[in-house]
Amino acid sequence: MNIIIGHTNMDLDCIGSMVLARRLNPGYAAVRSRLIHPVAQNLYNIYNPVVDFIKIEEAMRGEIGNVIVVDTRSLGRIREFAPLIESRTGGLTVYDHHPDDSSDIPGAEVRGNSFGANTTYFAIELMRRGMTLDPDEATIALAGIFADTGNFTHGSVTAEDFLAASFLLEQRASPAMVSRILKPLQEEHQMSLFHQILNEMVYQDIHGNLVALSYVVMDRQAGGLAAVVEKVFDVEDIDALFSVFSFSEEKSVLIVARSRHDRIAVNGIMQSFGGGGHARASSALVKGRTGGEVFREFMKHIDSSLVPAAMATSLMTREVRIIQQDWSLIEASMFLESSNLTGAPVVDKDGKLAGIITLRDIMKGRRASQMHAPVKAYMTRKIVTGSLHTTVRELEEYFFRRGVGQIPIIDDEKLVGIITRTDYLNHIYPDRAQSAEN
Repeated sequence: MNIIIGHTNMDLDCIGSMVLARRLNPGYAAVRSRLIHPVAQNLYNIYNPVVDFIKIEEAMRGEIGNVIVVDTRSLGRIREFAPLIESRTGGLTVYDHHPDDSSDIPGAEVRGNSFGANTTYFAIELMRRGMTLDPDEATIALAGIFADTGNFTHGSVTAEDFLAASFLLEQRASPAMVSRILKPLQEEHQMSLFHQILNEMVYQDIHGNLVALSYVVMDRQAGGLAAVVEKVFDVEDIDALFSVFSFSEEKSVLIVARSRHDRIAVNGIMQSFGGGGHARASSALVKGRTGGEVFREFMKHIDSSLVPAAMATSLMTREVRIIQQDWSLIEASMFLESSNLTGAPVVDKDGKLAGIITLRDIMKGRRASQMHAPVKAYMTRKIVTGSLHTTVRELEEYFFRRGVGQIPIIDDEKLVGIITRTDYLNHIYPDRAQSAEN
């Protein structure tokens, strides 16, 4: 018997990968984990005849030939399948999209990919071979892609994820059913826990990163904890969220982490606690230790692991084109047009920042036939400035909330740089800057 397995506590991407891998490998049996993620459980129940996974005990009754592992390359996440893997007579092939996880499965040939969802790999392969799916299979796969890409909002999303989703829609996948499956909080205990975390959450500035932490004590594990954390993260304007759940009766601790930026790679932070996942979504289950002990250790680990937030010095343009406040509006207009600028800082005779003049300000003078008036008569004096240590989060606040187009950077009362909307966008999306250069 040739088999396909995924990681323990199967999620939607794992199930989607297994269903498509089975389509690509006729005759293989898909073997389910004893644990299924609560959100994935809804899909598993409604599509049970389509999924048609067998239990580990059933697989052990036969002789195992080749083994395919999907959605993980870490031995720790497939330990429940150890008897099947160890008794196999054939090859062991891994298809996974977690390059930072430990590739420690003995004898495995790892075929990694960098897609936002592991299901994408198999969908692309089906498309390449000209194969088709029935609508239910396509819907299962589409749910896996939506779940692991955060509805195509995670930083790990690739063009191939969209291509795979398009292919699955052509196979008549149901977006409406995917939406129902991904509804995050469906149980009463989830809603209660959601509000508890929001009310008790603590915010900390760690190396310029706004981090939220929560610590919850429960008797035992309950379904859907990761979904609750995901929902809290969605409504909070923070860089990262770490939720620690202590299960007193089971003497175990679950850490669920979410990050807004790849720079804060939570999967790397989780590795020290035996966890894994993605740069922006990860978790770890620690057994045999108390919650308080793990939480204190985790706090120290975060402080030493978090990369300092990017600051103005890494974004700003140091060679600032400036305008003197005694110039006439016509001189300022010619300067801006020749420099291809829409505005520029204005300085006084001592080189100190006095204001900002824009083409819109100059237009006011033009309408009043005052183009020979000095710049200082029309410049904006109330301006938003930053320092060398202003963080990207603070810059976002200026650009998003106050609608400014450029932020002069001041050090020791001197103008030392400027950050424009374009500088900010190029920092957030490096590919954007490279595209502009080409």
